[in-house]
Amino acid sequence: MKTSLLTFWSLGMVMFFFPLWTAAQQVTGTVIGDDNSILNGAEVYWIGTNVGAITENLGEFELSKDGITDQRLIANFIGYEADTVDMAEYDQVDFVLVSSETLQEVVVEGERPGIINSNRNAIKTEQITEIELEKAACCDLAGCFETQITVQPQTTNVITNSKELRILGLSGIYNQTLLDGFPMFQGLTYTYGISSVPGTLVNNIFVAKGSNSVLQGYESISGQINVITKEPDQTDQLLLNAYINSFLETQYNINYAFQKEKWSNLTAVHTTQAARRVDRDKDNFLDLPRISRYSIWNKWKYGNSNANGWHSKISGRYLNERRVGGQKNFDPKTDEGSTSVYGQTVQISQPEFWTKTGYRFNEKHALNGFASTSFHQQESYFGTVNYDAKQFLGYANVQYEFDYGTNHGLKTGTSFRYINTNEDIAFTNNSLGRTYDGNYKKEEFIPGLFVENTLQLFNDKFIWIAGVRADHHNQFGFQISPRTLVKYELTPTTVVRANIGTGWRTSNLFSEYVHLLVSSRDVVFLEELEPEKAVNFGANITQKFEMEKMNGSISADYYRTSFQNQIFPDHDTDPQKAYIQNFKGESVSNGFQVELFSQFFEVVEVKMGYNYLDVYSYQSGYKESLPFNAKHKFVSTLSYKPKSKKFHADANLHWYGQQRLPHTHYNPEEFRRPQYSDPYTTLSGQFTYTIKKVDVYVGCENIFDFRQKQPIISWEDPFSPYFDTASVWGPTRGREVYLGIRYKLSK
Repeated sequence: MKTSLLTFWSLGMVMFFFPLWTAAQQVTGTVIGDDNSILNGAEVYWIGTNVGAITENLGEFELSKDGITDQRLIANFIGYEADTVDMAEYDQVDFVLVSSETLQEVVVEGERPGIINSNRNAIKTEQITEIELEKAACCDLAGCFETQITVQPQTTNVITNSKELRILGLSGIYNQTLLDGFPMFQGLTYTYGISSVPGTLVNNIFVAKGSNSVLQGYESISGQINVITKEPDQTDQLLLNAYINSFLETQYNINYAFQKEKWSNLTAVHTTQAARRVDRDKDNFLDLPRISRYSIWNKWKYGNSNANGWHSKISGRYLNERRVGGQKNFDPKTDEGSTSVYGQTVQISQPEFWTKTGYRFNEKHALNGFASTSFHQQESYFGTVNYDAKQFLGYANVQYEFDYGTNHGLKTGTSFRYINTNEDIAFTNNSLGRTYDGNYKKEEFIPGLFVENTLQLFNDKFIWIAGVRADHHNQFGFQISPRTLVKYELTPTTVVRANIGTGWRTSNLFSEYVHLLVSSRDVVFLEELEPEKAVNFGANITQKFEMEKMNGSISADYYRTSFQNQIFPDHDTDPQKAYIQNFKGESVSNGFQVELFSQFFEVVEVKMGYNYLDVYSYQSGYKESLPFNAKHKFVSTLSYKPKSKKFHADANLHWYGQQRLPHTHYNPEEFRRPQYSDPYTTLSGQFTYTIKKVDVYVGCENIFDFRQKQPIISWEDPFSPYFDTASVWGPTRGREVYLGIRYKLSK
């Protein structure tokens, strides 16, 4: 039945995609502010469609109007009010946007597209907007990728439900995840960081594969995810959101924003309250942890970065979180570290601060400074393993921007990172003879210099970005990271891109591979760990099309990542041990992806994507696929929103091929698992109804109720040598029904 549903769904989708490419009629123009500031990065798009462009040099844009029925064009930029112009009889327009601090009253029709893929950017970047995020529950950042195929959320510890975001089949540690452009998810904050960002605070998510700009740092190996939170002067004055699911987990969010002259402020409060105890597998382990989370955000903004003079953003957050998982009768008050009842507890306290302040001299010269700090304190028990850790992160970046000549833009500057980590590991009982207890300290000083030049030719049809950075690590010395990116417009609707570059990072083993603390395996370090290094190459092509009642795009890309040194736990040699060492043999990730998007009659959106991954390393002369990577994956989404916008219905389907699993053939027969997982399909849907300022949404995730049953090895005896939680390859909580209500009061 599942196969038939998948086949029917796929055939139905394919019928939508048989476009005829035609010569496109172009619209050109500029977007500036009422203070004569050039608005680079402004969004320009046809009302009610996904066809748009992002302004770049001198605020200019170009896009096709061919096949667009409603030829009203919208220009939008943060800090300014959107403007709409009817382009039915015109091919050129100059938008002058009014600053939001001087505007008295304005009425604008239309809304942003859910996904924006601009042909203007040198880097192929998928922009996921707030409109797209509202098509699913999106309770936290880990749940914000249900409708796309590039990023794969992956569970790293099924008992506490920690997650990571994978790109190109590689662990989330190899993509650079940023918060408002800052590297806030590092070391200890990586393990639970993406679950701590509430979806109601996210405005845009920018996703790019492969090597990216050198400006933000040296880590970007498989890609970059930049999460942009809502701007105080561009969000609703008040947002209230309440959510409950069928496990009785509840979430509540309050966002409040105000503006006074050049200053604006956003305060956001979030809380998650624990679910009921659920054990559908009858393995005496909870299917999901009981999470209590509290966070408060405060974000200030002054001025505008594209206007001359001073501008600043100042943000702060405090997070307090507790996770409890394990056996159903585990009581954290009496059973922490116990050998009679197995449980896991994680208590996190985390204050953070980050700021960006700059001064724009004129349209050619600007100076920007970035600074952030974060302190993370964690107290946790994983069965009989007591893990307490503290971490301080410091980051600073000073960047000078200079446009010289007629086609060049130069960005150069210096950066500094400070990482101080202290991890204490102790065993309340060591009958298994594990040896990795002790104190692990790490202090890193990493100053760096970087320079990046952008060359634009042939009316911006050709863009070449070349950059290099040199960073000095206090232990490992100088590390050089060159990167280059090229974009060329073959036609106004056909764009090809290519990029190549290197990246490196230092490892923080226990926070990045938290399952090592959970299982009964001993962790054996065979040598001192060196920085991980890799080269990434990628190329892609994007074709946009517009017809009378349909518009959309098709894109295809290929990326290859080749490691010079990689660190990953070896689970295969001995099922009771995880060996840790530098791997300098051949370790490669090949990723191919093709994606189709189309919109019909301005009310129906369809998206289909196929992803092929070949991730492997050569071990003792044999090619060995890395575990937990589906070689074949298919994603399809369907959305319907009538022009009245009174309701919208959304559905997404995911199909995963089989995955290689860690070897367990040395275990006794009852503790062995198959070498490969089963293929499986999940289908989710949501219906949203709008009543004035209130949205009521109801949905169901994993409608087919597919579950990987009893994912824990040796669940009958969690204190045995064979206890292991590292074989999770699919959903474990099954069908989830949820209900939410959202109230928005616009400014």
